Amino acid sequence: MAIKKKFFDVKLEVLDQNIPIFSSSSDSIIGQTIKYDLTKILRGKNCEAKFKVKKKDNILIGEIYSFMIQPSFIKKMIERNISIVEDSFVVKGEDFLLRIKPFLVTRRRVHRKIRSALREDAREFITKQFSGKKREEIFQLILSYTFQKTLSKRLKTIYPLAVCEIRMIKVEK
Repeated sequence: MAIKKKFFDVKLEVLDQNIPIFSSSSDSIIGQTIKYDLTKILRGKNCEAKFKVKKKDNILIGEIYSFMIQPSFIKKMIERNISIVEDSFVVKGEDFLLRIKPFLVTRRRVHRKIRSALREDAREFITKQFSGKKREEIFQLILSYTFQKTLSKRLKTIYPLAVCEIRMIKVEK
């Protein structure tokens, strides 16, 4: 006998949206991952978020655990005679570890000392800002682009940047 399937609403944590998931029961959805395209929400920035479905108070909630900008969008930002500064490090939050990969593009080609100064200052600023915050707050700051603006203003004192993005942020534990 065939099992009837129907739609179940899953509330995405940071976005405050409900999306329908087609499944046989609500218990079979728990633990699944959902990939959600954020291109329309972030005005053309080609991004993707991953959510893990959990159940709280008989409501299905998608907790965000990964956010990344697609490599094709990053290729569009790269021009000639510029310097690219990338980094990857782990930040300890309230009760989790985050892998963060910032992506910085300078306006002109710069020396290695300036690139390393940008990298070190960005790492210091990010760890200081994210050290005591909750996971939802961190992802909300990044999705609303307020954190990238403050980081860009801070790094402008070292060298002016053309692009200041968080390329990827992922919950490690």
